[in-house]
Amino acid sequence: MDAKTLCLGALTCGPASGYEIRKLFEEGAYATLHPIGFGSIYPALTALLADGLVECTAEEQSGRPDKKVYRLTDAGVAALAQALLGEPQADRYRSDTLFMLTLAELIPAERIRWLLRQHRAAHQAELDKMLACDPADMPAGPRFVHGLGLTVYQAVIDHIDRHGDALVAAIAAGRDTTTSGSSAGTAEASGGADRGLGGSSRTAAK
Repeated sequence: MDAKTLCLGALTCGPASGYEIRKLFEEGAYATLHPIGFGSIYPALTALLADGLVECTAEEQSGRPDKKVYRLTDAGVAALAQALLGEPQADRYRSDTLFMLTLAELIPAERIRWLLRQHRAAHQAELDKMLACDPADMPAGPRFVHGLGLTVYQAVIDHIDRHGDALVAAIAAGRDTTTSGSSAGTAEASGGADRGLGGSSRTAAK
């Protein structure tokens, strides 16, 4: 999806500066949905302004340059609705951890255990943040995406809990004593991962 469409979508959340749009995609409502390069935001906003799809006002800031705040126009809403009728690109999922795990046979067992625990903890943290939101306050679209996100994060946690120890055991069983010695050193360097991957997981709200 192009930067202009992403900026129009972000402005449906309300008037925003270019920096605030960037934050929406880094840690806000769209953080897990789509990336946007900071260098592409302002050219996109400039083009949208020239096309009459957004309007811009300058807000004074004490001791700092005026902040440019962008708002959707009626034409911008119509253009966004038209853009959303296009064919979406295929989803892409990128994960350093999963790439490493595809090569698990080259990694000491305790390092695998540590990777799984870190991956689980990261997904649990995201799940907890989502559970803190009340979907009853959301429109139908965001409520659906919120529920889907809960399901995905919970599924990752459940898969690690059910199969993570078996992966570690399989890797440990396939390594010789020399490699096992290096595994202990790696575990110590990783903070001495505890045995067992499971942990309490709050059930996703229905």
